[in-house]
Amino acid sequence: MTALICVAVVLIAFLAVAYLRAPLWLSSLLIVLGVVYGVATHGLNVIVATVIVAILAVLNIKPFRRAFITNPLFSVFKKITPAMSQTEQEAVDAGTVWWDRDLFSGKPDFGRLHRFPAPKLTAEEQAFLDGPTEQLCAMLDDWKITHDTKDLSPEAWQFIKDQGFLGMIIKKQYGGKEFSNLAHARVVTKIATRSGSAAVTVMVPNSLGPGELLQHYGTDAQKNYYLPRLAKGIEIPCFALTSPEAGSDAGGIPDYGVVARGSYTDPRTGERHEDVLGIRVSWEKRYITLGPIATILGLAFKLYDPDGLLGDKKDIGITCALIPTEHEGVQIGRRHYPGTSVFQNGPNWGKDVFIPMDWVIGGKDYVGQGWRMLVECLSVGRCISLPAMSVASGKLSSFTTGAYARIRNQFGLAIGKFEGVDEALARIGGFTYQMDAAQSLALTGLDMGEKPSVLSGILKYHNTERMRKSINDAMDVHAGKAVCIGPNNYLAHGYQAIPVAITVEGANILTRSMIIFGQGAIRCHPFVLKELRAAMSNDAAAFDSAVIGHIGFTISNAVRSLVMGLTCARFAGSPKSGPTSVYYRNTMRMSSAFAFVADMGMASLGGSLKFKEKLSARLGDALSNLYIATAVLKKYQDEGATAEDLPLVQWAAQTALYDCQVALDGFLNNHPNRALAWLMRRVVFPFGLTQRAPADAIGTRIARLLMEPSASRDRLTEYMYKPTAETDPVGVLDHALKAVIATEAAEGKLRKAARGGQVSGWTSHAQLADAQGKGLITQEEFSAITRARQLKRAVIMVDDFDQQLNNPDPEVTTRVVF
Repeated sequence: MTALICVAVVLIAFLAVAYLRAPLWLSSLLIVLGVVYGVATHGLNVIVATVIVAILAVLNIKPFRRAFITNPLFSVFKKITPAMSQTEQEAVDAGTVWWDRDLFSGKPDFGRLHRFPAPKLTAEEQAFLDGPTEQLCAMLDDWKITHDTKDLSPEAWQFIKDQGFLGMIIKKQYGGKEFSNLAHARVVTKIATRSGSAAVTVMVPNSLGPGELLQHYGTDAQKNYYLPRLAKGIEIPCFALTSPEAGSDAGGIPDYGVVARGSYTDPRTGERHEDVLGIRVSWEKRYITLGPIATILGLAFKLYDPDGLLGDKKDIGITCALIPTEHEGVQIGRRHYPGTSVFQNGPNWGKDVFIPMDWVIGGKDYVGQGWRMLVECLSVGRCISLPAMSVASGKLSSFTTGAYARIRNQFGLAIGKFEGVDEALARIGGFTYQMDAAQSLALTGLDMGEKPSVLSGILKYHNTERMRKSINDAMDVHAGKAVCIGPNNYLAHGYQAIPVAITVEGANILTRSMIIFGQGAIRCHPFVLKELRAAMSNDAAAFDSAVIGHIGFTISNAVRSLVMGLTCARFAGSPKSGPTSVYYRNTMRMSSAFAFVADMGMASLGGSLKFKEKLSARLGDALSNLYIATAVLKKYQDEGATAEDLPLVQWAAQTALYDCQVALDGFLNNHPNRALAWLMRRVVFPFGLTQRAPADAIGTRIARLLMEPSASRDRLTEYMYKPTAETDPVGVLDHALKAVIATEAAEGKLRKAARGGQVSGWTSHAQLADAQGKGLITQEEFSAITRARQLKRAVIMVDDFDQQLNNPDPEVTTRVVF
């Protein structure tokens, strides 16, 4: 019995030091003390004790450890580690790691999370949102833009230029707004709730393009000339990266340039330049937003120097240049037609176009640096543009569908009170909260100076996919109202434009299956990148330090996963008490489980995991949902931890944790080594899958929240453009919602009277008049019901057209038959 007690004590001590991640020397010391105690008091076999101490000595004495353990491992590691291409290396080196590193650690520091500043606009930024952005939205007629003019109106274009919308990211010294990333995103969100085409028009010059590239890498001459012109809208920029032969594989673009001497006429000045060092470029690009009307073309191409005019290197690499579109040989003007999003988008091309070397962004010193420049800037842009438009879709869907579900009746009941519709409303509200929270946290990082490349992939994929789900649910609830397009349909254009967001800036399929975990495993893991760099530099000493740390890290996460699995994380720490504490504890548990499973997956599959995209995608899903869960908790605290918002927080956090569990379960179900998968499952899910999807009751509370005016509804739909005119298809919703709620009791009294035979009439209007005549309702009630019904009709009516589908009836919402 005493021997068993001794073993139990040693085991508990081991679990404790592993759980707490004690350093190797301290863990070893505790084990040695336990062994000595066992030999002295409980007759532990001296030979066994000696073996244990010898193993610990080898582990702690670096020359022995390297000779017997890590050097042999290093030889194997170098053989099985796949070579990293230059573009992969530059992608890995681009950007920074931030909160994503905590999530990959298995032990996120929630105190650090809540020390990040809450997102807040400056007074100048708020004034721009409340002033020019609101004015621009009021100028936009999305039906006219998408079906009549196929472009923004000249007045809207001029307003965008005059008010500085194209220069939000440009520094004030060059005439720009120098707004924060938060402000940039909020402006895009507000415009996108009014017109997707206008939002894309504004967001592209402020995202990946000439403005951002020039500010980071341009020469002083390039900055001084172009940035003021871009800020004032004198120049319209575009950036040409995607080629017909290379979509998501940007590193495989066939477009090329050859260093040469030549002559050209500068279209900006009309001056002729003879025999200058430059590049002859040939390219064919497509899907280039603002390309058809751009005045300045940012161009990415592969550069070669066969004659050695720049040095000994012949294959210089991807290079970025700025070319005036009036330059001889540049072909632009044709347009693509991306569904109902009619923003300016099209192809451009050129053959043997000669440009001087000083048109390269950054000048001659930056030739061959284009891929690094692009991926660094993309890590910022992908956190802003499309995620902001996704948030806009969620806010619009929440605002309109919640109101519509309360206004629209079937079988004498608001359709939002049917459980099927209730379920859809819960998803809309919950996904909107997730999307807004995920982007808000990333924007905080950006404004702290981070360039979180892994988080940008998470946002791009998960926000656009949640946008797709939210709009689908909104379409289902609106039914025929959303199917028949027309000036009064505020959802159809967003629904039809979903493929644009899903495919651009890296197709979602590849972002999920190749980028999120593929890049995250290298950048965010505390030891993997160190091991890879040690292998590439043949540095055995660095590998020794990294791999010993990695082994301890894996053991610790295994122990933490098992302990928290056995205790259902009840004893894991939480920085907040109350109803959200369970989500902090479960996030801690799932983070350790993810880190352990990811490590075992990389160890067992090695470089082949890179090609097992379904497995990699599931690990990426797990990491992504951990991020979303923590972003939700951060948003709740930043907004004052208001109890009214709890249903949204509970649904959003619980769904993210449940989805994380589903992803890990899918990984274990499909891991090719079934014995290892069984072992991992026993560690991370000792009692099975314990995370649960949100209860129906939580979803019902969200549905009710969306179906009536409240501070919580206002917070969820903040930064959405909300017109107030009753003649506006979105603006009328709030008027109708308030009127319907105000008359629900009177309408109920009227229905009861009709069922009891107290009123007569073949139509509802006749019954209403009869009820008033008989004194069953007051004149005030009669007027309120009449107005509520008029507003309700304005909401539910569907556009109709002439036989050629050209002219919608402008009086469809006021037409009276009964």
